[in-house]
Amino acid sequence: MTTTGEDQVTARGGPLWWVRWRSALLDIGLATVSSLECAVEGVPFARDAGVPVAVGLVFGLLAGSVLLVRRRWPIAVVLMAIAITPAQMGFLMCVVGLYTLSASELPRRIIASLAGMSLVGTLIVTFVRVQQSMARGEWTLGDWFVPFAAIATSLGVTAPPVLLGLYVGARRRLMESLRERADSLERELQLLAERAEERAEWARNEERTRIAREMHDVVAHRVSLMVVHAAALQAVARKDPEKAVKNAALVGDMGRQALTELREMLGVLRSGEAARREQVRPVPSAPLAAVGAAAAAAASRAADDEGGAEGPCLSELEELVGQSAAAGMVVDLSVEGDARSYAPEVEQTAYRVVQEALTNVHKHAAGAKTYVRLAHRVSEIAMQVENEPPPEVSSASSARLPSGGNGLVGMKERVAALGGVFVSGPTDAGGFRVSAVIPAS
Repeated sequence: MTTTGEDQVTARGGPLWWVRWRSALLDIGLATVSSLECAVEGVPFARDAGVPVAVGLVFGLLAGSVLLVRRRWPIAVVLMAIAITPAQMGFLMCVVGLYTLSASELPRRIIASLAGMSLVGTLIVTFVRVQQSMARGEWTLGDWFVPFAAIATSLGVTAPPVLLGLYVGARRRLMESLRERADSLERELQLLAERAEERAEWARNEERTRIAREMHDVVAHRVSLMVVHAAALQAVARKDPEKAVKNAALVGDMGRQALTELREMLGVLRSGEAARREQVRPVPSAPLAAVGAAAAAAASRAADDEGGAEGPCLSELEELVGQSAAAGMVVDLSVEGDARSYAPEVEQTAYRVVQEALTNVHKHAAGAKTYVRLAHRVSEIAMQVENEPPPEVSSASSARLPSGGNGLVGMKERVAALGGVFVSGPTDAGGFRVSAVIPAS
């Protein structure tokens, strides 16, 4: 089937090869008019040929009806129009056939060949007919009129439908190309929206993980120390009132510090949420392509909040060790190399690793002697927390601190996020060791 540039639709609503009923009715009407024209023109043709008039009528009706298949076989319509040109029949068929042929998707060489054949045929027939009329004395014009009439008639019949068909065909192809580009852009926008949703979901999951890690680091250590002090307070309340008062003061200090850190972290989360709502508010009225940028901003904002928020630093490490010592733990802190400042996220991660390791000692090895080692190297910082096996009976064993098993996972995630190495596991002596190495930049 040869296409003619008709608008392509997914569902065919017309009969046979027609796409729509409107196209079918138009072709039926054109074929009817062409048949009547050829039938009328068949009468003088039958008389000139010496055949019955009825034969000329039937031949004209059949020849004109070929226009019905112009959309499916435009070449057949043009060939039929060329074939009946000597009989001076099929003017409408020739015009409509050339237009349909030129507007189709056929190669240009075929269109040019058929249009040239029609032009030459019309030129010859017109030249002969005009010359015969001049010879019979019907026209008294000069000899120049014969070629002029032949050329003008052939060009007038052939050129306008061919040029119009080429223009309409090019316009239809352009519209089809624009439609395909619009569909492609719509698919791309949909894909961008899906990717933006995925990135937004990834950003939300990353933020949930970060919040959970921060909450664990802030709460677990402070509350663990509070529980240890509370257990010690319960043990010495009657025997040593002064020590009980000291432990109670320490519990209060730990609680206030935990509340302060929680308020600071929640303040950062609230400010981040307000900024997020402010940025997301105009998105519904913006193009879908801006959704990807909003998701990327959310992801980068989550990473910035994690690294840029104010947090503990290595200068507070001695205070951290002192808090554990005050809770009854025997802690030995050693520092190698020259202390220097690091990026905030590096110092915060190093602090949290030591903090979580000491918390685990309080939970699982209360009373065990612990060694904290910190090494400042040329391009990295290393830390290690190792505890000896816990004694059989400890004063804090009755604390029964709960454990969710997320501490080591959180430490490993923090260190890996900075490109470092994290190793943890039991020692040969029965204790436990946590080691981490973090790049300095």
